[in-house]
Amino acid sequence: MVDFSSIMQPVKELGVLSFPRLFVTTPKFELGAIVSVTLVFLVSAAETIGDTSAICQGGLGRNITEKEVSESLCCDGFMSAISAGVFGCSPITSFSQNVGLVAMTKVVNRFAIMFGALILIISGLFPPIGAFFSTLPSCVLGGCTVIMFGTIIVSGITMLNSVQWNEKTTLVVATSLCVGICVTQVDGFFAYFPSIVGDIFAGNPVAGVFVVAMVMSLIIPDKKAEA
Repeated sequence: MVDFSSIMQPVKELGVLSFPRLFVTTPKFELGAIVSVTLVFLVSAAETIGDTSAICQGGLGRNITEKEVSESLCCDGFMSAISAGVFGCSPITSFSQNVGLVAMTKVVNRFAIMFGALILIISGLFPPIGAFFSTLPSCVLGGCTVIMFGTIIVSGITMLNSVQWNEKTTLVVATSLCVGICVTQVDGFFAYFPSIVGDIFAGNPVAGVFVVAMVMSLIIPDKKAEA
């Protein structure tokens, strides 16, 4: 079931030690790319807030504090700037899989997280180690993925239960979920839009849900309290 023969292929291509290439191209400033990356940053910020809130509730059993929100956004923005500006990668996102892991294990420890980060760094610098971890059978990875993403859904539902439901919140949640998720599943829907729109929203339900929810929250007035 486990095939170790694939380990030698990265060694032949990259060697035993491989360093990332910095500033792989000459810096260019294009309006379309700037707008795209800016929107991706905003979507990533929304995802960071949601993931951090879910981790606090699922792992610590409490609501997130304002200080934790600001610190998580600062860390996410700084690392995204380094990733995009120095390595030429897309902005970094806070992976929602961690929400499921924390909810299942209740492990919220900086040393455990730091050890996991060190493993990823070492795997990136030493291709044989990275190739060794890639030998994990897809059936095992798929089983873990199902549980993790299922736990993420449960965490989201739990967070929605704490919302004060009224006509506005019901309309915002229902519309953003339907439009943001369903539209991304329609093949060719974004073919009639500028390419920048398709690059951001096609295949990315998080971006669609975020934009629709934000716009509707701003344009729909709050229900006035009865006198």
